[in-house]
Amino acid sequence: MARISCIFLAAFVSVRIWSSPLTAAEPGRVDVEVREKGQLVPCRIHLYDAEGKTPKIPRWPAWNDHIVCDAGAQLEIPAGEYRYEIERGPEFTSVSGKLTVAAGTPTKIAADIARIADLKSEGWWSGELHVHRPVDDVPLLMKSEDLHVSPVITWWNKRNVWSDRAPPAELLVRFDGNRFYHVMGGEDEREGGALLYFGLVAPIAIADADREYPSPMRFLDQARRHAGVHVDIEKPFWWDVPAWLASGQVDTVGIANNHMARSKMYPGEAWGKPRDDKRLPSPAGNGYWTQELYYHILNCGLRIAPSAGSASGVLPNPVGYNRVYVHLDGDLTHDRWFDGLRAGRSFVTNGPLLRVRAAGQYPGHVFTSPDQIEIELSGVLEGRDRVDSLEIIRDGRVEKKVPTAEFTKSGTLGKLKFTSSGWFLVRVIADNPQTFRFASAAPWYVEVGPVTRRVSRASAQFFRDWTDERIGRVKVADPLQKAEVLEPHYRARDYWSALVEKANAD
Repeated sequence: MARISCIFLAAFVSVRIWSSPLTAAEPGRVDVEVREKGQLVPCRIHLYDAEGKTPKIPRWPAWNDHIVCDAGAQLEIPAGEYRYEIERGPEFTSVSGKLTVAAGTPTKIAADIARIADLKSEGWWSGELHVHRPVDDVPLLMKSEDLHVSPVITWWNKRNVWSDRAPPAELLVRFDGNRFYHVMGGEDEREGGALLYFGLVAPIAIADADREYPSPMRFLDQARRHAGVHVDIEKPFWWDVPAWLASGQVDTVGIANNHMARSKMYPGEAWGKPRDDKRLPSPAGNGYWTQELYYHILNCGLRIAPSAGSASGVLPNPVGYNRVYVHLDGDLTHDRWFDGLRAGRSFVTNGPLLRVRAAGQYPGHVFTSPDQIEIELSGVLEGRDRVDSLEIIRDGRVEKKVPTAEFTKSGTLGKLKFTSSGWFLVRVIADNPQTFRFASAAPWYVEVGPVTRRVSRASAQFFRDWTDERIGRVKVADPLQKAEVLEPHYRARDYWSALVEKANAD
């Protein structure tokens, strides 16, 4: 590729604060002027008082420790001393500083941010799949994060925002030229884990479901009767993942997921399949476990692309913290973005901006050869985070580590030689002691000779054993209901057993 760079920038800052003497107990006014190339832009502001708490700020969309605000916003903030952090997604530098707010008088924050990269100019378009924020707030949230595609979860188990009002006539909204959100996203999150649904025209009737019954497969089957539906496995460690994979009805799996938060890592797997925390200790252990499980999926010959979601509105992340970039040739449309996502022309990230090509091809490409093939990897890495090395993952194992400084100078990761079928991808893991901050390309696939897909016996057995574990965990009192819940797991066990038998690799 033409340009190779790796930027570790904490901030490009020009901050000026004006304040007047304390005069009353009422809130102070803070005028926000965040500029990029001299133009005011919307942004996200994290604000903390002397005790580390975030004050309530009216009018602007707020969540956890931050608000988003439009260009030239005015904020009402209680008087006091604050520290703040200003961000606008991973493609921009960040700004941090201190602020004194005086009651009854205006104070101004004026800050300049700069682009680290402009991925849309390269054909990379950002999106995420797990947003629980109010629909009316979504346009500003997306603009503040420079996010381009964002379906909104409006029905989730027993919650359904359309239960007392009709949904809009147009479910897909395009605004600001090239930004899209769809208001009929849904989530079925129960004992077996969570599936996310996109592209439906109405909610699935899951409000009466209990923790285990009916099986999520009943609703998955219903959704698949509708054209254009996209189904995402929200995390790869949910207990029902082997059954969902075996069904052949899922499109993507979330490897940049909401266990990875901006300033902390959720240490466990909730009610999912737990990792060995001695082998994979916190805080990064869950992140590595997520990666391992995804590699098991790929090792079984299943070509399921990765996805990303932040669960903003439920967990503390901003919208778009975990995001997926999809490469498109030509104009962005909502349908083309999802087509590219399913095809795996993508990378996921919660910080580093990793764009890699293999022999000039984007992720998701299938290389074919009658006997052997050699593939050279090149790319660009940028971002605010320190990254020491890039890792080439081949058939689930680290094939090679390339120091970032070496990659920056050469622009290449070297060559991979395949004499048999397999897959590979490239990932980076940032030096961050608080959370699992990373980026990963979606995989490329290699078909050599008559064997088109490598199937690992160990990975197939891994899911076969997992299915047995899941069967043993099913607790349903009614015998008929229990039989219905178990039936897809028995089918999955047959699927994985057959895959073990036809495996062509260890």
